[in-house]
Amino acid sequence: MPKAIHAEQARVLTDIPNIGKAMAADLRGIGITTPQQVREMDPLESFEQLRGPMGQRHDPCVLDAFLAAHDFMNGGPSQPWWNFTARRKALLAQQH
Repeated sequence: MPKAIHAEQARVLTDIPNIGKAMAADLRGIGITTPQQVREMDPLESFEQLRGPMGQRHDPCVLDAFLAAHDFMNGGPSQPWWNFTARRKALLAQQH
C-alpha cells in the first residue's frame, strides 16, 4: 500500500511516511490510534511514554520517526526519518 502524499490522505497510521507496522504498534501502545492524533501529539512526550517498566528508552531513531510523522501530518513534506536526527539531538540536549 503506498504512503500518503499529503496529510489529508492518511486514513490509518501506516499511511503516514516513516510509520510501519512496528511503529504503528508503538503508537497504539501509548494511545495514539489515528493520523489526527499524530498531528496533535508531542513527539518527545510520546517517545518518553514508550519507556518500559524498567525505564529503558527506545532507540533514539524512533523519536526521529515520530518527529517526521508529526511534521508530515502538520503539512510538512514527506521526508526520510534521518532528516530529523539533528532536531532530535537538539531536543534531547535541552532535557539535560
